[in-house]
This record gives sequence, structure tokens and C-alpha cells, in this order.
Amino acid sequence: MAKIEKPPEQWRDQLSPEQYRVTREKGTEAPFSGDCNVSDVQGIYHCVCCHAPLFENEHKFDAGCGWPSFDRPLGRQRVEEHTDSSHGMVRTEVVCAQCDAHLGHVFPDGPQETTGLRYCINSVALEFHADE
Repeated sequence: MAKIEKPPEQWRDQLSPEQYRVTREKGTEAPFSGDCNVSDVQGIYHCVCCHAPLFENEHKFDAGCGWPSFDRPLGRQRVEEHTDSSHGMVRTEVVCAQCDAHLGHVFPDGPQETTGLRYCINSVALEFHADE
């Protein structure tokens, strides 16, 4: 898969200021400010920057952390993981494999009956397409 690369000006024209801050500058939205609700609606969450499909709604769960949480991406090739040692801690950053948009982080405290992982993702980094 070829990487999508754009200069900052193009990303700024395409995204809201908050989307740009989170996805292109590795920011974090305020907890409980976005779509954390778990619903029965079938669909796929896509990257807000490049529209790549990333997560299925059926793998979303309520972690109570204030951000949408998933136990897995659509496939390992959909996201990339990098060590993030900012803010005085070591975490695993999750980015879109197609455009390098910062999505959030993955933690090993997810549902043990599935993957044991919690992909804690900023809602402004995603767009939901129902019935996909």
C-alpha cells in the first residue's frame, strides 16, 4: 500500500482544526467529548484523513476511559504501532498505515475473552460508515 503524503497546508484545508491537531500533530481530544457510545449499528470506522477502513463497530466496547475503544483493527496491515515516550511514559501509538494519521494508543488491558487489547482511539480521527 502506497503512503498518502500531503503538505500541511493540504491537510489543514481538508480537516477541521481539531482533526488536524489530533491526527497530524499527535494531539488528544478531551475524554468523553466524542462518540464513545457502543451501538448495534453495523459499520466500519474509517480514517478521517484518507478514508482507509480501520475498525469494525462489532469490535467496539465500552472501556469507560472516555475514548472509543476497540479490541482489534480490521487487520494488522490497517494500522501501524510505534513506541511513544512522550508525556513521561512509554506507550504504543497507533497510526493509520495509509497516511500516518495519529489515531490513539493501544494498551494490554482490553477484554480478556477476545484479544486482551484496547485500541483507545480519538473519535475525531474516525468517520463512521453504517452498513458496510
